[in-house]
Amino acid sequence: MIRRAILLAACLCAAQPGFAAPVPVPADKIAYVGEWLGKDMRLNIKQDGQVEYKRKQPGKDLSLSVDLQGFNGDNFDVGVSLIRSTFVVSKPPHREGGKWKMTIDGVELTKTE
Repeated sequence: MIRRAILLAACLCAAQPGFAAPVPVPADKIAYVGEWLGKDMRLNIKQDGQVEYKRKQPGKDLSLSVDLQGFNGDNFDVGVSLIRSTFVVSKPPHREGGKWKMTIDGVELTKTE
């Protein structure tokens, strides 16, 4: 997790405007679109491929706006320019008790309505 934070921070600093564009969320992954909240984590995936990520951990807060670069199974890659980081999805979006849930990097997230 720390490695991802450092990698994404570095890619934001090294990004060249207009070098890469976000990949829109494909139709078969539309359930990923929306705002997801979990313990000390917020993830907002937009249909056009913009991804906003916030995570609070002891001693540090991380807040990033990055581009979706594509999906690999249930996991998805984000990044800027040539640098990518993978969000590991152990439980893809699914309905549970009337709410949408998914688990990323060990954190259970619930989609806001």
